[in-house]
Amino acid sequence: MKDEHTFCNNIAHYEQLKMKSIWNDSTKNGVPGRENNGIGGKTAMTKNTQRTYQQDIVGDGISSIQKVREPHRDDSGRGIKYLLIGICVLFLFVMLVLPLIVVVTNALRDGWEAYREAVLDEYTIKALQLTLFATVAAVAVNTIFGLFASYLLSKFYFRGRQILAALIDIPFSISPVIAGLVFILTFGNVGWMGDFLKAHGIKIVFAVPGVVLATVFVTFPFVFRELFPVMNAQGKDEEEAAALMGAGGYTIFRRITFPHIRWALLYGVILCAARAMGEFGAVSVISGHLRGKTNTLPLHVEILYNEFNTTAAFAVSSVLVVLAVLILIARNIVERVSGTKER
Repeated sequence: MKDEHTFCNNIAHYEQLKMKSIWNDSTKNGVPGRENNGIGGKTAMTKNTQRTYQQDIVGDGISSIQKVREPHRDDSGRGIKYLLIGICVLFLFVMLVLPLIVVVTNALRDGWEAYREAVLDEYTIKALQLTLFATVAAVAVNTIFGLFASYLLSKFYFRGRQILAALIDIPFSISPVIAGLVFILTFGNVGWMGDFLKAHGIKIVFAVPGVVLATVFVTFPFVFRELFPVMNAQGKDEEEAAALMGAGGYTIFRRITFPHIRWALLYGVILCAARAMGEFGAVSVISGHLRGKTNTLPLHVEILYNEFNTTAAFAVSSVLVVLAVLILIARNIVERVSGTKER
């Protein structure tokens, strides 16, 4: 108790000394904390009031009051910042900008007429149509699945919930080529369901349904992974309150749940579409590379390049670049609008 009493007295004594010192320094020119600068009676803060003090309490009293120097400006942080910016810009230039420049220059190497002929080729048009069809189908299926799965795992607690969430992430960890082989061994003529599908006249492998199935598989975690954190953070309080007030399930989802998740849902749809358009591995295995029937744009580019028709290959690649840029613009618009709405 005696030590605490002594410590409190020391603190009080120090505060008195500090205030007295500041007051004496600042009232020399008639205004507390300020000094006259001689121009029209204007005042400026004294140097003493711009400094802070540091006390060293030793034993029974204050041993010293030291002036704390103003913080020294360290330029090392600025150097590190510019170094990191340079590394990021160099990496993006080598990995992104330079390949895009190569694609555009090689696509236009033989002139606009050759470019137009390659882009408007019959097989290119059919490959583009199949790519867009598989993308739309995958986005539709994965949007419905993502909504159901995220709602289930965020609003209900049951045994095996974490296992189900881990299974949804399997396409992130499995090679698309392995996924294509699995589908062949499952739905092919020698697969587990081959006899059943053949008896009913259903063809999946080396057909359009196989392309759609492979695209759906490699993209189905995207919508779920965008929706689940938002729904999980939202909780169930608002839905439960609405249910107690007599609201139905559809009304609760439309008026309470959906406004919270709409931007995450749209962002997940954009990511799913981007991934679906560029899918190559699983589609390459299960499609059979049938030109004009099961070839998507990435597969068509591969075929043209293997035939040493590099100009046409780069021309078709530029179509994928344009689609990627459109998706990037849509994503940035969604991010900006969602950020504005949240503010």
